[in-house]
Amino acid sequence: MIAFNFNVKGQSESSFGIKGGANFTFFKVPEGAFGTSPETVTGIYVGGFADFEMDDNFSVQPELLYIVLNDFNFINAPIYLKYQVGNSFNLLVGPSLNYFFDFFTNKFKVRGDLATSYELTNNLNIHIKYALGFEEITPNGLFIGLGLKL
Repeated sequence: MIAFNFNVKGQSESSFGIKGGANFTFFKVPEGAFGTSPETVTGIYVGGFADFEMDDNFSVQPELLYIVLNDFNFINAPIYLKYQVGNSFNLLVGPSLNYFFDFFTNKFKVRGDLATSYELTNNLNIHIKYALGFEEITPNGLFIGLGLKL
């Protein structure tokens, strides 16, 4: 594991919110690749997030999302290291823990996520993320949606 050492501000801030949007999942893709002709399934996701500020530019943002893809449902729990690039633009990276309800075996999968978010207002953001599966049975996914700080 990689350990990060940050100077935590005395008055660090936390925020919580909800998010949701569209999910495009790519099946039949070789392990760790985009593929030439993947089978794509479109679904939706809803969930919540927390944002724990570590300093002026870094925070940790865990999320818990419920994803519905036709009859295929799973829980996605990414844990992001978030870096504020500009006043309204953020980069997020981290592992994504997944529990698939519809698999008979190997229901737990780990993926890697790379995401961006843009703050439209102080409480509303638009985000996009790509989740890369590390096993052939773990699908890759593209998420596009909105987040609202409560």
